Amino acid sequence: MKTTIYDVAKASGVSIATVSKVINNSGRIGEKTKKKVLETINELNYHPNMIATALTGKSTFSIGLLIPDLANPFFAELARSVEDRAHELGYNLVICSTDYNPAKEMKYVDLLKRKNVDGIIFASGFEQLDKIEELNESLPIAVVARDFPSSNVNTVSFDDYLGGFKATSHLIELGHEKIALIGRDVWSNRERKRGYEDAMHNNDLNYKFRFEYIEESNVEWGKYMAGKYMTSEDPPTAIVACNDLLASGAIQAVKEYGLSVPDDVSIVGFDNTIIATLTDPLLTTIAQPIKSMGKHVMDLMSNEIENNVTDKSRITLIPKLVTRGSTKQVNKRIVQS
Repeated sequence: MKTTIYDVAKASGVSIATVSKVINNSGRIGEKTKKKVLETINELNYHPNMIATALTGKSTFSIGLLIPDLANPFFAELARSVEDRAHELGYNLVICSTDYNPAKEMKYVDLLKRKNVDGIIFASGFEQLDKIEELNESLPIAVVARDFPSSNVNTVSFDDYLGGFKATSHLIELGHEKIALIGRDVWSNRERKRGYEDAMHNNDLNYKFRFEYIEESNVEWGKYMAGKYMTSEDPPTAIVACNDLLASGAIQAVKEYGLSVPDDVSIVGFDNTIIATLTDPLLTTIAQPIKSMGKHVMDLMSNEIENNVTDKSRITLIPKLVTRGSTKQVNKRIVQS
């Protein structure tokens, strides 16, 4: 009978995850343990074969990650952080970019199931929550960058409501009263919009502008919506954009109308991606702890797979305001929380 990874783990006196880490040269394994596993691999003449392992229904040490938009630096950085941690833990990551397309999402889910992945991580943007609950009955599932309070699924989320509240409160504190918002209709942005609305309401600000959810979360749509606001009857003096790409587009639009950021219009972005350090001026933004999100969700996934954990965890990370040159004080104001 052909030697399996389970045989190597048993003969070495370690877990199969440790054997995988030695094979992939990943993770923190002591030299003594590594030497013992390598000696056992040689003694048993073990040759890893992931395809054969998948066909037997055993662990493939592979995880699926569904990302809505790899062109967005936030999701690209999130995917990288998950992949880095997966490699440290001895897993391979299969990344699927879904473009917010429900049909494409399910196509990739079916593909990952056929590949016998050990688990699937769903990033923010996936709205078919009933499918997640259905999959959770047969496969380890985790959700990252969005909350999922109604289901028993491992979740690593970001307090988007508080992020929207902080971004808006920062602008109010600088003296702005006419503050507009730009965002796409996805769960995270709906929460950020709630935070924006509460900050405005708490400070008795009733600025009326024609808000509408946009179709894409990219530079072009940020530029388009900011342009509409700048040409309205009562243009804003500040804008909260629900990601850094939108904020970058807003900065371009303001400049094209002959105005200055931040002298005429202050702009706050979201995510604190590399984009925030490339705009002119540099972008004030709400930072998401992207590396921590990727690490936490992969740790939860690995723990469920290797230890058969049934009690799920919910981790909520707190936003941080990073101030740069795109916001400016116009009048001092005491902000009501």
